[in-house]
Amino acid sequence: MLNTWLFYGILIPIAYLPIQILYGFADFIYFVLYHLIGYRKKVVIKNLRNSFPEKDEKEISHLAKRFYHHLADIFMEAILNLRLSKKKLMERYRCTNAEILTPYYDAGQSVILMSSHYNNWEYMITTLEHQLKHHGIGVGKELSNKTLDKYLNKYRTRYGTEVVFANKVRDTFEYYDSHKVPVAYMMLSDQSPNNINKCWWTTFLNQDTGFIFGGEHFAKKYNYPVFYYDVQKVKRGYYEITFKPITINPLEEKYGDITEKYVNFLEQTIIDKPEYWLWSHKRWKHKKPETTIL
Repeated sequence: MLNTWLFYGILIPIAYLPIQILYGFADFIYFVLYHLIGYRKKVVIKNLRNSFPEKDEKEISHLAKRFYHHLADIFMEAILNLRLSKKKLMERYRCTNAEILTPYYDAGQSVILMSSHYNNWEYMITTLEHQLKHHGIGVGKELSNKTLDKYLNKYRTRYGTEVVFANKVRDTFEYYDSHKVPVAYMMLSDQSPNNINKCWWTTFLNQDTGFIFGGEHFAKKYNYPVFYYDVQKVKRGYYEITFKPITINPLEEKYGDITEKYVNFLEQTIIDKPEYWLWSHKRWKHKKPETTIL
């Protein structure tokens, strides 16, 4: 009951406030998060220091402030996302080269889109069905709060994108492949893995890092082309996505190469503009084990 009241009594009304007011709230949230309560500040600073050892403390502090500004914007944009029309969302989240995926749709072939929690990912989930000709499916993790997760996904999927979680991913791939439905699977592949022995370990931002192997696993199982999608902020509240091929023939790739290519794309994106990645995640909470399954 409390979650229902919170969602429909607070978040939805806030979403219908003028956009300028919402970004005014974002500026206030930044001040609270960074200056007053220091939300995960130690985690953010540590992550930035380890990732950019060449930067001095002044540069790290500057990056941290810019990140918290962006984090506050993302929070308010997630609320704004609850009420924006399809037209308005498509204006704010524009694909620069959707046509690169059209030949695969025409051939009845599904594709895998790999990216991360960089810039705005909520807009991508909500608009995916209309960015491409493919049916759009977002693969993600459930929130610990099941009720809130249900309400959020109701709004995320209101324009046709489907959202599936870990317990249904295999069945979803199998269903759409067997029914010959061309699907674009959006996979955010930068989360900290649940099982450190069943992930791909590599060097990322100067640190041993385990990556979820799902994108490569399903690409090889079904022979689906894999694309990285790069998200860049044009201005406050407006983004552009660009698709870049990781592999067109996954079965010809050596084991681990698809994941490595994704990691290289992501690392360069972050190095170019670090403030837009989700540094508050405890990305490196696990240490590389002596032996791994993958």
